[in-house]
Amino acid sequence: MPRIAGKLTIHNCIQELRNKTNLTQQDLADAVSVTRATIIAIEKGSYNPSLELAFRLAKFFQTGVETIFFEKEMHCRE
Repeated sequence: MPRIAGKLTIHNCIQELRNKTNLTQQDLADAVSVTRATIIAIEKGSYNPSLELAFRLAKFFQTGVETIFFEKEMHCRE
């Protein structure tokens, strides 16, 4: 079985999705029960959310986790 070595760099589209729906960071934080600081850290890429929070964000934006979070640098899907 192959091994995957090293740390993965995870990118996300949280800020794009949030701006598209005219939400503030605080609005989103309140909607998914986290602090505004958590949303800021996720948007900056300095914090990867737990699996549970990733699913809450996906459910809130009515999309799949893999649409919001991805390994390679790429454009966010519409």
